[in-house]
Amino acid sequence: MRTFILVCAAAGSAALLTGCATSGSLSKADKQFARGEYEPAIALYKADVAKGKNIAQSNYRVAESYRLSNRIEQAEAYYKAALDGGVKVSDAAFYYGEALKANGKFEEAATQFDAYAQNGGNRTLAARSEMEAKNARASTSIVAMRTNSEVMPLDQINTPSAEFSATILPETKEVIFASGRDSKVYKGNGEGFNDLYAVKFDDADKMTGGTVRKLEPLFNSEDKHEASATYTPDGKMMVFARSNNGSKKGYLSVDLWVSYNKNGAWTEPEILRVVNSSTADDFSPSFAPDGKTLYFASTRKGGLGGNDIYKTTMETPGRFSPPENLGDQINTPGNENYPAIAPDGTLYFSSDGHPGLGKLDIFKVEKNKVVNLAVPINSTGDDFAPFFTANKAGIFASNRAGGKGSDDLYRFRESMLKLVNFYADGTLVERNDKTGQTLPVASETVTLYNAKGQKLQDATTGSDGKFSFKLDTAAANYAVIANRAGYFTARNSVSTIGRKPAQEALTEPLTDVRIPVTLTLAKIVKNKAIVVENIFYDYDKANIRPDAALELDKLVQTLNDNPQITIELSSHTDSRGKDAYNQALSQRRAQSAVDYIISKGIDKSRITARGYGETQPVIKNAKTEEEYQRNRRTEFKVTKIAE
Repeated sequence: MRTFILVCAAAGSAALLTGCATSGSLSKADKQFARGEYEPAIALYKADVAKGKNIAQSNYRVAESYRLSNRIEQAEAYYKAALDGGVKVSDAAFYYGEALKANGKFEEAATQFDAYAQNGGNRTLAARSEMEAKNARASTSIVAMRTNSEVMPLDQINTPSAEFSATILPETKEVIFASGRDSKVYKGNGEGFNDLYAVKFDDADKMTGGTVRKLEPLFNSEDKHEASATYTPDGKMMVFARSNNGSKKGYLSVDLWVSYNKNGAWTEPEILRVVNSSTADDFSPSFAPDGKTLYFASTRKGGLGGNDIYKTTMETPGRFSPPENLGDQINTPGNENYPAIAPDGTLYFSSDGHPGLGKLDIFKVEKNKVVNLAVPINSTGDDFAPFFTANKAGIFASNRAGGKGSDDLYRFRESMLKLVNFYADGTLVERNDKTGQTLPVASETVTLYNAKGQKLQDATTGSDGKFSFKLDTAAANYAVIANRAGYFTARNSVSTIGRKPAQEALTEPLTDVRIPVTLTLAKIVKNKAIVVENIFYDYDKANIRPDAALELDKLVQTLNDNPQITIELSSHTDSRGKDAYNQALSQRRAQSAVDYIISKGIDKSRITARGYGETQPVIKNAKTEEEYQRNRRTEFKVTKIAE
């Protein structure tokens, strides 16, 4: 985020750096660092490292230069090198954690923050480390979140320089934004000073076409940063932020400035008194749709730490009430800035103090809770300065990968994913072997397991045998099981893989997808033959084909589910061919099936193979191929039930 990079101040956060005065004992690199000229200071400190000069301290100053010019993600390796080299700066460990977080290394960052919370010398940072460790661990789940929002770069505006803080001038409908293009280089970060620009799109809906122009010199200066313009709805008042120019006679901080449109001309900007603090930075102003409430960020004393968001109310034109901190629901010991009020009154803002993706993320307050807008609106870079052209649609800035360089402007349309809840709606029944009918089983326990066999939850069947489980929203496989003494375990599978409807097919914010499943309890009866369906062999062979293996796996599951039973597995042929041949073939096939089952971990003492050849036909005197097929079968029967 290349906002106001101040002399002796950090980029965007505008946190003051102490010790700006120079002395004769300081090196050239130290003097530039003290003046906030971080870009040339980085080159000099790196040169010192290459020469082996003050390696630990020089690495630390490189890291600090990156941090103070809002490039902390580039500071990670230098903080580590400084710490490994024994640098004598207690706060380095905390900022190393911040650099790890900025690079998405949340677990490493949390470990670093935990250590600082226990051993850090700065009490304020130690207390903040506890929050940062908690946030870093929470961020791992936010990384996995993704909404259905749309994000597109505004290529008509973006350049390799910074573009950010868009708004609309009510009278002309021009988009006003800040940019570092066509400006002299600011030594704080090697980019241009920010000025205010305007573009009126040829196609306002698509935000395409048009020519960018620089606002009048009234609003722009050669050696100061100007950004974050905001207008009252009637277009009569403009508030923007302007920084110091680096000289002792220049302004000492970022301040809010105001200009009025009188008779079609803008007045000379002046500092917005009462609202500004003389000892702090005040920036990123934003008028609410009511045209009276002004939100902004400030580093003033009395806040929660870093930048906080404040609001003030315009009582009469140009006269505002004392600023009011938005409180600890919004503000944190980290940095909150770039507030914006959507047309529906929802507060949006940017923060690195709430759990996010690494650096600044955009948040909104929904039902009194702070909500991360998630990917794709947020990224691992800085995402900030939302402006609304409609409810849940507008423009924001980001320095994410894939842009033209530095900060770029993106149009967005916020669209939360329509949610789907999965349920397994089941029925437990008992089969009557004599009639073939099934009856519901009441007051029986049914258990849900995940694909790893871990128990998830129990349910009790109702009088109609019905039960229900709420499943995870992620695609997964499950098993539903019921056990009753004297019965085979009833098991069935449930899968949500491939069951989630496409977003465009969903018509409601929340849709329930209910998956039916039936469990059938069957009594264990000794010596009763049970056909194992779909066991086929190649002609004159006994080897287990892949299709037969799938069916035998079900029998393996039955034996695992019912460890108390011992079975005989039998193979039968039709009556065609010689008796001795059929007998031998069926025995080989039965033994092949048993060997396969034993290979899957079943104790060989629990299963025997028996070939019956053609001696036990289901249909005597079979004549059709269908009848022959019924006689060619594989069966099992329970021969023993352990007590």
